[in-house]
Amino acid sequence: MKTCLISPLFLILFQVACAKGQTVADRATRRPLAGASIFDSRGRLMGIADEYGRVPYIGADRIPVIVRCLGYKEKTVNLADIDTIFMSVSTTALPEVVVESPRLKVLHVLGYVREYSTLTTMTDTVFLFREKMVDFMLTPGSSMKFKGWKKPRVLKSESYYRFTDRFGLDSVSNKSSYHFSWSDWVSIVPTPRMPEAIRSVPSGTETLYGKYSQSEIWRRDDDGSVNIDVNVLADASARKWVPEFKGFFRDDLDFQKFNLKVNYRNVIGEEITDRDLSGYSFAIESEGRGRDMFMFNRKNERVSVTTYAEVYVVDREYITVKEARKWKNMDFDTEALVIIPSPDAPPLQPHIVELIARIEGIDHTEVRLDFTPDERLAGGPSPVENIGTRVLNVLKLAVGISQYRGRKNFEKNWRKFTEQCRNRNVVISLPPKQPLDSCEQSTQRSDAEKRDIEPGGEGN
Repeated sequence: MKTCLISPLFLILFQVACAKGQTVADRATRRPLAGASIFDSRGRLMGIADEYGRVPYIGADRIPVIVRCLGYKEKTVNLADIDTIFMSVSTTALPEVVVESPRLKVLHVLGYVREYSTLTTMTDTVFLFREKMVDFMLTPGSSMKFKGWKKPRVLKSESYYRFTDRFGLDSVSNKSSYHFSWSDWVSIVPTPRMPEAIRSVPSGTETLYGKYSQSEIWRRDDDGSVNIDVNVLADASARKWVPEFKGFFRDDLDFQKFNLKVNYRNVIGEEITDRDLSGYSFAIESEGRGRDMFMFNRKNERVSVTTYAEVYVVDREYITVKEARKWKNMDFDTEALVIIPSPDAPPLQPHIVELIARIEGIDHTEVRLDFTPDERLAGGPSPVENIGTRVLNVLKLAVGISQYRGRKNFEKNWRKFTEQCRNRNVVISLPPKQPLDSCEQSTQRSDAEKRDIEPGGEGN
């Protein structure tokens, strides 16, 4: 009798292939929603719906999931119970912009940003939730002497960090020395031109293909909305949507995912204008951040960065060039400004509310007083000066003795500081020591004797 052996890997692949494939679609039109973002119950980005609205496979331990799509109401679903996730359009609309004078040439846009970013190393994870109020100054063309800005200028920002590692660390803070978010680099996209297939029709879809996959998916609806889903990694031409990233692409930074979604409302006729923009969102996954994140003591450590952000237009107004210049040079009191969430933004998820509550409950004064400063920052005691010591100091400055001694002291302190950091990182990276029985101890001792390793030799 023949025996059939099935490997565990084959069983896993078979289960994944047989799993139900869910799709995300518009409730009214039944059209698939490409670019919808899927989060697990803890707010981690699990994937992006493809051009057919298909959701990537998600394990049972990750459900229920949260489905988000710019311009639609957020929805929490159990993927095991349904085949199609229908999303309802958010009904909140911005008022129409009326241009009362030809002198009003500059469009000032006020935006609300909500982002979720994660920095992951071999041992640590840093999660960031951030809310920001930003503004943009859009000019009609390059002929104007005044140059506005399309990158978000931060007016007010609130950050909430959570730090975890493999040893059980779970701490929170509103500050971090690592700047790993991508949200400040994604600007308002250049005004696009609609494809010919949907320019003269009230509704329709059009897909543009790049070298490797679908590059752009356009969808126009009867209500005047135009939605664009862009795969920036489809080919080099798709990078026109994110001009601020050209330096990162030139440096061959490894991007695994870069999806951009742009929404326009009240589009009339065949042209799209800047005033029609209602918001945009993006999801980025990269290996590295374009520079040495940990500098000298962890220079070669690999890092993975993910950023998902939503930018909502909350107000817009045409102003004169003179008013725009005042806005550009204005000094803002960030403490007096407040963050105004967009009506289109969904309520915060429970784990985000919990994170904010933990951080707002921190007594920052007590933490600051409990910190022991480095005495080397204060310097040594000041000697008593008289006329003789002052003349001597002037002579030392003239011949360069003071500069030489200062440089030597700096180099000595810097070597001492870097050595302390390296030793600390070696201790942190080592796993906790486990008790060894006598047999294991004798085996390790004999191996060490064979290699002639001195105590502490491996860590240095």
